[in-house]
Amino acid sequence: MSFETHWGWLALGLVLAIGEMTIPGVFLIWLAGAAIVTGLLAWVVPLSIEVQVVIFAALALISVFAGRNWLRRHPVESADPLMNDRGARAVGELVLVTHAIDGGHGKVKLADSEWLVKGPDAEPGTRMRVTGHDGVVLLVEHLH
Repeated sequence: MSFETHWGWLALGLVLAIGEMTIPGVFLIWLAGAAIVTGLLAWVVPLSIEVQVVIFAALALISVFAGRNWLRRHPVESADPLMNDRGARAVGELVLVTHAIDGGHGKVKLADSEWLVKGPDAEPGTRMRVTGHDGVVLLVEHLH
């Protein structure tokens, strides 16, 4: 055989690893590991291509399920869990009432935008604190 298949497996493992780094999803890395191990085995032990494919498939299944179980036991912590939750990020912030809170509903200014709010009645210009949110509506209270 003129083409040494172990180089193909090693190259596939490298391409899959680069794919994981480019589009992280914690999935391709397990296939990359299976391809690299298959390539190393094929380099050391003369194996037919059919046996190499079976080894790769078995290692891929084992590594994907082992990786999934490991990630289930060790979840990846987000560096900023509130990144996509603007309402939760606003909790504790001071806001300025822009449209009177009347009957429990009004508007406030937070940073450079206006938000709908629920809270105790307040006149425009009143400073309040965000205590929570209900979807895109902030919950506010008077400062103590």
